[in-house]
Amino acid sequence: MHQQQQQEQQQQQQQQQQQQQQHQQQHQQQHQQQQQQQHQQQQQQQQQQQQQHQQQQQQQQQQQQQVFYLFVAESLIYVAVSSRCVSLAVSFLISSSSVSLPLLLQLPSSNNRILRNTSSSSSSSSSSSACKCLEVSFIGAAAAAAAYKATALLLQQQRHQQLLLQQQQQQQQQQQQQQQQQQQRQQKQQQQQQQQQQQQQRQQQQQQQQQQQQQQQQQQQQQQQQQQQQQQQQQQQHQQQQQQQQQQQQQQQQQQQQQQQQQPLHTMKYCLINSLSGSASCRCQ
Repeated sequence: MHQQQQQEQQQQQQQQQQQQQQHQQQHQQQHQQQQQQQHQQQQQQQQQQQQQHQQQQQQQQQQQQQVFYLFVAESLIYVAVSSRCVSLAVSFLISSSSVSLPLLLQLPSSNNRILRNTSSSSSSSSSSSACKCLEVSFIGAAAAAAAYKATALLLQQQRHQQLLLQQQQQQQQQQQQQQQQQQQRQQKQQQQQQQQQQQQQRQQQQQQQQQQQQQQQQQQQQQQQQQQQQQQQQQQQHQQQQQQQQQQQQQQQQQQQQQQQQQPLHTMKYCLINSLSGSASCRCQ
């Protein structure tokens, strides 16, 4: 009965250990699933960040292209206006130098006055148009300079934004690396805890085995004590039997003596008693 109880206890302990191991395995699986989910989320975040960065780069490229096109258009307008102004100035110089002077030299004084008036009116109109062209050209130059400054500022802003994005990405990468290192540390700690638990389980198993061995030794000692008690009882019984046999022998001797005293002198009775079997054989002489 006692051995059956021990076996049942051992089976229960083994079942408990198996349940604990299953629970630990489930916990490990859950932890691994959580880590995989976190890793997937991090990858998704990285992909989203990359997409955002690509979109920002595309927007910046579009802005740069637009600004470049505006700058080119303004430059072309400025070149066209300035070339027009130069052509007007050249035509004014040519008309004022080559046409009016020969006519003034050939014609009389009255006609000279008329030509002078016409030349002065034409020169004033051409000079006013030249001034207007110069004003427009200066305005175009100022607009081109402003566009150039705007493009430079936009480029600086874009570079600054790119640097900020790079810094943010580096910070995010550092954070991800730190998280991965923390996860690795947690995994190592969990592995150490599992090893400690396994060692504790082994120690518990060893203690249980030692307890079982002690119980078996105690049982053997009890059995030996019972055997010794049985042997002592047998010895006591044997001694009692020997005492009874001795008492019987003494009684038989007493009876023989009494019989000898009662019998006549010429008759004598000899009795031989077997001490082992307790039987006696007698004869008379």
